[in-house]
Amino acid sequence: MEEYGDMIVRLAYTYVKQKQAAEDISQEVFISCYNSLDRFQKRAAYKTWLYRITVNKCKDYVNSWSFKHIHYKDYFSSILMRGTSKDSEGLDREEKEIIFKKVLSLPIKLREVIILHYYEELSVNEISSLLAINANTVKTRLHRARKQLKGLFEGDEIDG
Repeated sequence: MEEYGDMIVRLAYTYVKQKQAAEDISQEVFISCYNSLDRFQKRAAYKTWLYRITVNKCKDYVNSWSFKHIHYKDYFSSILMRGTSKDSEGLDREEKEIIFKKVLSLPIKLREVIILHYYEELSVNEISSLLAINANTVKTRLHRARKQLKGLFEGDEIDG
């Protein structure tokens, strides 16, 4: 939990966009992991296995009645910005928040590949395995996500 806890919360937050729900999901992930440890087949890295459990728990939560019918705001937390990729080290905190908010505004299928690739630094093949989709699909989603993000930032320049 110490090694992967923040990573799991960050990943869960990208799906549910609520800090408390992300923390609850991360607890469920570690409980599931503990209960299923004897079934871990070591075909993938432990980190990838945790990601897969997290993604599945998040998808279950997003499809749940409570998520669809209970709406409340959550404020962006500094814990979610820790551990971003090397590409964004030079950016200050405010710029990181702006970028991350734009990433969170993407559709879930595009958002998840951006988060996994740039924030969690997984390769295309690792993402493909994790999400159980073709590597070319991952590449396509990354391309579309980058294009949408570019459009979002260009829109800001025009508006403001």
